[in-house]
Amino acid sequence: MTRIAPLEAPYGPELQANFDQIMPKGAEPLILFRTIAVSERAWRKFRSASLLDGRLISLRAREILINRTCALAGCAYEWGVHVSAFAAAARLTPEEVEATCAPDPATASWTAAERALLAAADALHGAARLTDGEFAALKAWYDDAQILEIIMLCGFYRTVSYLANGLDLPLEPGAAPFPRG
Repeated sequence: MTRIAPLEAPYGPELQANFDQIMPKGAEPLILFRTIAVSERAWRKFRSASLLDGRLISLRAREILINRTCALAGCAYEWGVHVSAFAAAARLTPEEVEATCAPDPATASWTAAERALLAAADALHGAARLTDGEFAALKAWYDDAQILEIIMLCGFYRTVSYLANGLDLPLEPGAAPFPRG
């Protein structure tokens, strides 16, 4: 079990409404959400930082970034949640999903724009910065608002990885297993 016990149903009306907004109908809220919600302040801050509305970058680009960031952080929990929930909709092939966990994720199937995303995720994870070349590679495909979103997604999912790993969350039922490499 987790290091901090997650909340159990029944939830207060406001929290239940939050869970209903982000979870598929009838699905139990994720252990991550129920654990963060132990602290009303932490839950409020976490919810306000979410970037899953799909307004600036495509679902595919978002999921490539999230999966790579979580893989680099060794976060089997969140990687598995995102792969099982979004990989098919994002049209990620099984090979591409697995490549997000590889030491060198380069595969023939990535577009130049996707390779720029992967390089950005790697650079931000490794050095917490982008070189001029890495930034220029993003700029060739994405506008300023999108680049800000890309950087923020990597940072947010690094935080999510810290939470899931630090709390030692068990995998969600049905979550994709993390490849062993």
